[in-house]
Amino acid sequence: MPLPYRWLTSMYARYNGSGLLIDCGEGTQIAIRKKGWSMKPIDVLCITHFHADHISGLVGLLLSMGNAERKEPLLIIGPKGLRRVVESLCVVAPELPFPLEFHEITQPEETFSLHGYTLTAFKLQHRVTCYGYSLSIARAGKFSVENATAYEIPQRFWGRLQKGETVCEDGKVYTPDMVLGPERKGLKVTYCTDTRPIPSIVEHARGSDLFICEGMYGEKDKEEDARKKKHMTFYEAATLGKEADVAEQWLTHYSPSVTYADQYLEEVQKIFDRCTTVKDGKTKTLLFEDEETT
Repeated sequence: MPLPYRWLTSMYARYNGSGLLIDCGEGTQIAIRKKGWSMKPIDVLCITHFHADHISGLVGLLLSMGNAERKEPLLIIGPKGLRRVVESLCVVAPELPFPLEFHEITQPEETFSLHGYTLTAFKLQHRVTCYGYSLSIARAGKFSVENATAYEIPQRFWGRLQKGETVCEDGKVYTPDMVLGPERKGLKVTYCTDTRPIPSIVEHARGSDLFICEGMYGEKDKEEDARKKKHMTFYEAATLGKEADVAEQWLTHYSPSVTYADQYLEEVQKIFDRCTTVKDGKTKTLLFEDEETT
């Protein structure tokens, strides 16, 4: 539940001018405004599951986006029944000035190519159908002027080849592999909440630069509650992060009983030292390996 010092769990990712929001519980738009960010650039909204703390702020968010004179379509991705749930909520917002597009996930895993990144939805183990999401940005190899010159490729085609296009002219075919080196390490963020620990989480989180994962309970005597309610303890979540060997892990989605998450951090980091607790508004800028912060 939202508390005076803690909103409900959500993630906002921004890349190349496009925004992706995962979950939209009560107070999400207030949290976005508090960061000084705009809701207008959100092009994709992912819903993990249909419990109120993950979707009850949706109508207010949509109305605010409409008030910001948004006209572009908004893609909403979520479990089967998504359209019915969203349209039911939108009875109180019947005249949005932009269209809603829906994609209902029906498989244990589905992958989408959107706005320059790849989004993978994978099924979790909760009391209702629930999905985690991995966002990946691939990075092509470095462009080789030497190779382009050696192949006598006209310079006007270099930009297109660098973007991964194949170019044909006068019976000649130029392919990206002629001018690009080996693919370089990209970026990956995995978001996972409301679930028991299962092997597929490790599989999808592996290689993540950032793994945001539910840690519902920090108290050791809450293990049985976690099993019954299909949630995780801090320690189960940290074990997943360790097994996936992620670069960094944030715990989130705390129970109201967890009033000071940091008190459990020492025990958590005995399991996985790159796992930490976070507070509302935590942000991180991820850069490719050879980039420098300016």
